[in-house]
Order: sequence, then C-alpha cells, then structure tokens
Amino acid sequence: MTAQREFGTVVFDLDGVLIDSFAVMRQAFAIAYREVVGEGEPPFEEYRTHQGRYFPDIMRLMGLPPQMEQPFVEASHRLIAEVEVYSDVPLLLKRLRECDIRTGIATGKSGARARTVLEVVGLLPLLDTVVGSDEVPRPKPAPDIVREALRRLGAGPEDAVMVGDAVIDIQSGRAAGTATAAALWGETAPDPLRAERPDFVLERPADLLALVPGGAAR
Repeated sequence: MTAQREFGTVVFDLDGVLIDSFAVMRQAFAIAYREVVGEGEPPFEEYRTHQGRYFPDIMRLMGLPPQMEQPFVEASHRLIAEVEVYSDVPLLLKRLRECDIRTGIATGKSGARARTVLEVVGLLPLLDTVVGSDEVPRPKPAPDIVREALRRLGAGPEDAVMVGDAVIDIQSGRAAGTATAAALWGETAPDPLRAERPDFVLERPADLLALVPGGAAR
C-alpha cells in the first residue's frame, strides 16, 4: 500500500480495531437484556449495527431501557479476560511508537472502561491517550471525541488520521478534519464502510505503517 500522505498522529477506535471484544459484548448484552427486559431473544445483531456509539445512545436508538447499562458494564467487566487483541496490533503500536507517532483512542466506551480493558490486554502503555464517549459533550458521529484526542495529543487535524471499523468512525474523523481510514480486519461489514468513502482502506493492521513517516521501511 502506497500512501500519498503521511501522518504524525493516529486516532483509533477501540472495539473491532485494536481488540476483538464481540464475544464478550454478545454475552454481556444477553445478560443485561434478560435481567432488565426479560425473556426473548436479545437483539444483538441490531445492537451490532450501532457499534461505536455510546451505550446509552444505542439503548435510545433501539428503544431499550437505559437501565441495561449497569448490568451490561458489570458483565463486561467479569468477562474482560476473554477479550482478545487482534493479531499484529501490539507490533503495530510498538512500531508507531518507534516512529514517534502520537497515538490515541476515541471510543464508544466510557473512558474508565476503555482504559481498564486496554490495561488488561497490555495495550495501554503503547498508547498516548484514551478518550471515552463520556468525556466529551457529544459522542460519535460528532467530531468532539476526535478533537479531544487531538487536543490531548497536541496535534492538528491536518496531521492526523482516524482509523475505525464503523461508518460513524469515518464520519467523526471527517467532521473533525482528519483523514480517515477504514479497518477491515475485524468483523465489520466492509460495503457500508467503503460506501462512506474513507481516504484509505486498510485490510490488515500493518497496512497503517504505509501512512506514517518511516513506517513502510520498518
């Protein structure tokens, strides 16, 4: 992959980009649904279509009780050891650090939950900042969370790329003025992402190295 531009700052979404947490999400969602709503099939596939949004916003969009959040978070925490890191992600983050690239997370999770899971899977020391949806006035697809990540990193949007596996990641980055890159190595549906016309399409984590100074040569 040959980059036409190079960036000194990378902002990542978390779930589906750095970590594979979908099995945990499915279990936690089912637990919360049955505890708060009752019997019936938990509509997890519909939940997946809203991936990347803040959990309370998803509940509102799905017409589900906001009270599902607490048991969902508690179950997610109990199951946190089952979260997996995508292959090559640790190496990617180490190489970005070697290239002096600033890195941040802009996630639909709360900041505390995101930092906890990143610490458990060993990625937190490889990132410069983590911004959760509860730490900004408006979550994705608004630009606030990407702008806050850039503010904390001391970076401008012209030198940054937002990497995500959901349409709202691309929309949030574009609204913040960054370049955008679609991450296709998780469980995302690629067609909607491509239809959003991101600046770059990445098939695997290592493809990102072509977008940073010195990355492709390593």
